[in-house]
Formats: sequence, C-alpha cells, structure tokens
Amino acid sequence: MRTIEWRDGTVVTINQLKLPHETELLRLKNCDEVAEAIKKMKIRGAPLLGAAAAYALALVAYHSKAKEKKRLIRELEEAAEKLRRTRPTGVNLFWAVERILNKAYAFHGNTKELAALVVEEANRIADEDAAANRSIGKYGASLIMDGDVVLTHCNAGALATVEYGTALGVIRAAVEQSKKVRVIATETRPKLQGARLTAYELKRDGISVTLISDTMVGYIMYRRMVNKVVVGADRIVRDAVINKIGTYQIAVLAKEHGIPFYVAAPKSTFDLAHTSAEVTIEERSPEEITCIGSERIAPESIAVLNPAFDVTPLNYVTAVICEDGILYMDDLASLKPARLAQNEQE
Repeated sequence: MRTIEWRDGTVVTINQLKLPHETELLRLKNCDEVAEAIKKMKIRGAPLLGAAAAYALALVAYHSKAKEKKRLIRELEEAAEKLRRTRPTGVNLFWAVERILNKAYAFHGNTKELAALVVEEANRIADEDAAANRSIGKYGASLIMDGDVVLTHCNAGALATVEYGTALGVIRAAVEQSKKVRVIATETRPKLQGARLTAYELKRDGISVTLISDTMVGYIMYRRMVNKVVVGADRIVRDAVINKIGTYQIAVLAKEHGIPFYVAAPKSTFDLAHTSAEVTIEERSPEEITCIGSERIAPESIAVLNPAFDVTPLNYVTAVICEDGILYMDDLASLKPARLAQNEQE
C-alpha cells in the first residue's frame, strides 16, 4: 500500500513512531489531527509532508459547511497557517499548501465544486510524488554499479514519500535491474530513522543492509567499505542541500575520500528562490537528546542543542537526482526560480 491514502473523507497513513515493532495505521479526520501527527513525527519525510499537508487541506474542504466560496477559502487559509507552523525547514509542505491555495483562489464555482477540486488536487500531488519517485529511481540507478556498497543517512525511502522512495528508490531500482547492491545505513540519532525505518524497509524488501552508528562513517570510508553515498533532502536552495542533521559531515568525509555524494529529491524539494542563510533550521525538543525512549541518559538540567537539519554546500554534492534526470552543478546553477515556480503551476 501507499504510505498515505485518501479514503472518503479520511486520511490513512502509517504511524512511523511505532515502526519497526508495530504497523499502526492512523485514520485522520481533520486538519488538526494531521498537523499534530506531523509535529510529533508520526508523519515525516519531506515529500510525504507535502502530500500530508495537501490532504489536510482536502479534509478541511471535504468536511466544510461553508456556503460561500469566500468562507471556504478563509477556512483553507487558517488551516494552511496551522500546517506551516508544524515544521519550518522542509519546503515540500509549504509548496503543497501554496499549490492548493493558488488553485482555490483561481477557481470560479460553488463551494461543493471547490471542495471537490481541492480533494482532486491533493490526490494529484500524491500521484505526482509516486511517479516522481519512480523516475528518480530510474535515473539514479544508472549511477549505481553492480557490486556497489551504498551508504545512506536517515530515511529517504517509501516511508518518507507517498511510495517507493527517493534515495532508497535509487537503490530499489538498481536492485530491480538485477544489480547486486549492498547498503550501509546510519542509525541517525536522535530519532533513529535509519535504525528504525531504513533498516526495516530494506530488510523487508530483501535488500542487504548493514546498520552502523553515526560515528562510524569516517571509519568505513577510510577502510574503503563504501563506493557511493545517496541521501534525500528536505530543501535544496541555491547554494546548499538541507537535510537531516549529520548529512554535512558525511558529505565532507565523502569528498575527502573521493566517494561520489548524490542527493535524490523531487522538484517539490527545490527552493532556488532562497539561499541557506534564509532557511529556518528546526530546533527540536531537548528530550530527544537527553532520553532514549522514556529513559533519561543525560544529567538533569544539562544544556542541549538539537537542530533537526544541517546545511551541505553544493560543492560537496556530486549531483542531484530528480524526476527530470541527473543534475550536476552546472545544471543546478542554470536553474532559475521562475522555472520552479512554473513547475508549481503544472
């Protein structure tokens, strides 16, 4: 099944906090429930957050009692503002919200027709993400050779998208081409998305995976135990890739050891109107660092720094793999914000 689905006025998705021990389906009936699931990271992964935000607005429109278009638009705007406050760094959520609102603003019809349009557009966003991931996998697989060992960080798999995955989509596509590929997955402290989610996905799919601590990356590169790095992204700006904390140090180590560093992400993750200095990096709860589960591991009242993401300058990135193909640095430099704005209208 897909990671997220629309079912007659209910959004059904996987509670990612329960994996790998339990597969619990969330049945979300309103925007507040979706927003809360995003805040608590029951729903996570930049492309999935875009689809979830679109579906949250679809819930607002579907269940609205508004008789006038102006009132329904206002309800969508209020819900959009709630969603924007959930997680500030990943751009897909903002992109999806703006796309839905722009469609609503331009629509001329009654509220029932507008509600149907919003649901249709949310489903289209989800379908496009699924198709984009397949294309990313196809293009990215050309970079993976038979026998490669690929390191990945955090979870950029089916669970982070509507289906198939970005970084893991590249690996899946290579395996589907009968290439023998092994994966090294970092645990990804503090939320352990690599240990809990990436290892779970790959093991489930029968793809060889070895789990390592985040502190082992330098060791395995020095020992020549990895050939490629493929990661996802939460936002790609003019000068950098913004992704899960720990990505930057992996990129620096990869460059030092001559290992290609690839970023796999759909165009909805591109934000070339901005630079990294203009992006808010989400700071999360200190308890994610001081505790493992319910058990405290750090002294009381200790100062904690817990940014969820870091910034990797583009000079450390070998190429970006998107649904249009493989973009090297000259290709990225030639992209203009206007082109990406046009993509949002398609």
